[in-house]
Amino acid sequence: MLRRIPDRNIWLIYGAIFLLGLAYGIAISLTAVFLDARGFDKRDIGMLASCFALGIVVLSLPMGALIRRFSAKATLVLSLVGYAAAVGVFPFLPGFASIAAVRFLDGACSVGIWVSCETILLARSDQHNKAFVTSLYAVAMALGYVLGPLSAKGIVALSSMPAAFVVSCVISALSALLVLARLDRDPPEARAHGEAGAPDGAEPPASSAAILWRIKTSCFATFAYGYFQASVVLFLPLYLMASKGVTLEQTILIPAYFAVGMLVFTNVAGRIGDRRGHLSLMRALGVIGTLMILGFVYLDRYAAMCAAVFIAGATLASISPLSLALQGVVTAPRDYSRANSIYNVFYAAGMLLGPPVSSAIYQATDGVMMLYHLAALWAAFVVFTIVFAGDDPAARRGERARVGVPA
Repeated sequence: MLRRIPDRNIWLIYGAIFLLGLAYGIAISLTAVFLDARGFDKRDIGMLASCFALGIVVLSLPMGALIRRFSAKATLVLSLVGYAAAVGVFPFLPGFASIAAVRFLDGACSVGIWVSCETILLARSDQHNKAFVTSLYAVAMALGYVLGPLSAKGIVALSSMPAAFVVSCVISALSALLVLARLDRDPPEARAHGEAGAPDGAEPPASSAAILWRIKTSCFATFAYGYFQASVVLFLPLYLMASKGVTLEQTILIPAYFAVGMLVFTNVAGRIGDRRGHLSLMRALGVIGTLMILGFVYLDRYAAMCAAVFIAGATLASISPLSLALQGVVTAPRDYSRANSIYNVFYAAGMLLGPPVSSAIYQATDGVMMLYHLAALWAAFVVFTIVFAGDDPAARRGERARVGVPA
């Protein structure tokens, strides 16, 4: 694996994002419980979650310009420091307004971290290795997410919930120090025409509209995943308990099966995508994932539901790093920062729209219709990948090979 990824900067980003995932896992596992203990009702907690997503949406597009102006490294360090400050002061804030402001800052810094890391990884990986690199990035963050709640449980048992948020702050600060001390400057090819350090003869950057058209399939994929992820976390447990007789203790384990499926298969999917084509694999995974969502309507045995969740994690969660890799293949390095900004706007939009739309459908009809509409979303994505199959250079190479035209 070291021979396949010789650039130590990529491994450093993996280490930094693992630490951040650990900090995220600690904070996220306690946020709702802490707010509830402070006397906030469910509506207030939902509004504060929306403030986080709003921070992502508002800062996604400007992040590309900030990275071009200050570099991906500087933006990453500042974003990590900002997140550390936000999570550190969170448990000591007096009321709703101050907490909402900090949650907005949390989202803004988070998108800065994601866009910076993705820009660095795409710029430092070669054209035939991008899905492999981005899949390991997803695995590193997921491991942090898995270990974070376990750590939070121990910290609260030994001390208190505010102490857990302080520990999350310290871990984030350590991640910032790691990046500041060890990460190299951005490679010249990632800098656009007219920027300091850009190579001679670099072409002017493409327009935002041109970039969006190139990465439209990746944007649809990340929108669908953000929408799906934000919806099922909130409403799948309610559906299983209300309609399938699953106990609360059993429901708590459901996300673990999704995470394990993702961890087991994401890197395998990355290897296959690099060799066979990212978009065609995303299409196949979308079909399987859609069938797993529909399976919840008909499955009644808990073991079968766990298997369906495992397969959904292995397929739908693997689409996210594949879509990022496809974006890196079809976009010029000088445009990575803006492409990643646009990409994260669609992810945040999915996170914003998913819960209110899913809740409205659930309340107006039932959980079955909510699942049907999630399946319809992924089915629409599959159709989209068929219509725009030529967006993947691998598909164009395959077509040339079939008709005997040299690449």
